[in-house]
Amino acid sequence: MSNEKSPHVVEGQLSDNERLKRESRHLRGTIEQDLKDDLTGGFNGDNFQLIRFHGMYQQDDRDLRAERAKQKLEPLQNVMLRARLPGGVITPEQWLVIDKFAEEHSIYGSIRLTTRQTFQFHGVLKPDIKMMHQTLNKTGIDSIATAGDVNRNVLCTSNPVESEVHQQAWEWAAKISEHLLPKTRAYAEIWLDGEKVESTEQEVEPILGDNYLPRKFKTTVVIPPQNDVDVHANDLNFVAIAENGQLIGFNVLVGGGLAMTHGDTTTYPRKADDFGFIPLEHTLAVAEAVVSTQRDWGNRVNRKNAKTKYTLERVGVDTFKAEVEKRAGVSFAESRPYEFTGRGDRFGWVEGIDGKHHLTVFIENGRILDFPNKPLKTGCAEIAKVHQGDFRLTANQNLIIAGVPADQKDKIEALAVQYGLIQADTSLQRKDSMACVSLPTCPLAMAEAERYLPDAVTELESLLAKHNVANDSIIFRVTGCPNGCGRAMLAEVGLVGKGPGKYNLHLGGNREGTRIPRMYRENISEQEIMASLDELIGRWAQERNANEAFGDFVIRKDIVKPVVDSARDFYE
Repeated sequence: MSNEKSPHVVEGQLSDNERLKRESRHLRGTIEQDLKDDLTGGFNGDNFQLIRFHGMYQQDDRDLRAERAKQKLEPLQNVMLRARLPGGVITPEQWLVIDKFAEEHSIYGSIRLTTRQTFQFHGVLKPDIKMMHQTLNKTGIDSIATAGDVNRNVLCTSNPVESEVHQQAWEWAAKISEHLLPKTRAYAEIWLDGEKVESTEQEVEPILGDNYLPRKFKTTVVIPPQNDVDVHANDLNFVAIAENGQLIGFNVLVGGGLAMTHGDTTTYPRKADDFGFIPLEHTLAVAEAVVSTQRDWGNRVNRKNAKTKYTLERVGVDTFKAEVEKRAGVSFAESRPYEFTGRGDRFGWVEGIDGKHHLTVFIENGRILDFPNKPLKTGCAEIAKVHQGDFRLTANQNLIIAGVPADQKDKIEALAVQYGLIQADTSLQRKDSMACVSLPTCPLAMAEAERYLPDAVTELESLLAKHNVANDSIIFRVTGCPNGCGRAMLAEVGLVGKGPGKYNLHLGGNREGTRIPRMYRENISEQEIMASLDELIGRWAQERNANEAFGDFVIRKDIVKPVVDSARDFYE
């Protein structure tokens, strides 16, 4: 680190992850040797963590643990891979490749669209891991830096309607992703049989540093008025400012994040701060300066307080901003005005200003699989075989079939209907609901999320109908633990897993995604959650102002107090 003597560096014994990264030989570890160890389906020692920097998490099917233990077998170890896909754009040819791999080499057979605007393979066994990377590489996809203490997959608003601005914003998302990637050749060496660097001491990580970042780092590019990437869930955000249909620069927002730890009040969700406006030519310099400041000042002693949001709270927003200006050699101008009016995806057909048509289809939980009477996976593949444009994955786990010529619309729509990708009876509430993966594969999960969501939404739909507000909806999100992958801490109603069948119930976010909800009830059952919502939805239906959203209603009626400054009032 270049600023070890800075007063902003946290002193103390470094976390063991710092040792791990320092000794990893720029993320190589002994992964290559571990791949040859057929005595276990997993990775040993430090490699368990190091494979994350290569885009993978070691997992096992927790539903099978007890039975396998009875048989004196180790857990069914496998990996989940998350691809790097800046802005979520993928070609039909690439889609067919990932579809085939999921079918043949995933024990679950599915493709999972994620809240990070990319896809995941779940359940890939050790003998197939190297082939997985090589298969993706041949089609132009990798998984470099989609996990670990690095800048992860860069999100971009899925808005193909204003074609020129969207194209320009997406190009910047791709540039930012490339600029902030690790420079180590470890990924190519291990997975792609690339030529080995003679001495890893010759390698330099000019932006991330030899010890990489103190903690994970997330970046977005967002095009108002849609906040579909949830800017306040991310460390660094570039808010697109356009004039006359052309992108001219960005407002820069820094220090958002949703993760927390149950029982630890030094952890909390936090909104990002607006640093100001920059013209386009300074984008990469500012991105690098924010990352390098966090690299040098972030907490490497306590990982629970290592994210950018805690660095800003500790050193002060003005101090952090001034350091970014110094490192980038720029001064932030006053922020340009913008407004978020929503963050959901626009379902159905829309026409872009270029005359191309775009069809957004709802994928519950982002899980693309052939379900009974709803063969989504086959349908996506059949569309990919004839589609002349591209696909765009959204940060809300949905799929856009983009760039469809007018004379292909009927064919694409007929296929989408045939395979259940378009279902007329899907409610607005279901489209406004989201969950993380959670059980059975996530090792951090405390409660169900993806598997609970469909039934929970059905109950919520019944409550809305009971109180005669079935045409309305509530931003509803479920996460299996407090790490924030399902972004429940930006929902009007957010459930955070506490234990089997138990959740903390949070209320009071808003539809625009600019307010953090407050805990209303702690550690309650699914039945207690629905009983609380029954009462509250009843009051909302009777007492709300015209067009007043649920989250705004519970704040106005003092059912919960708004979270104004989460570092100080989130736990009040």
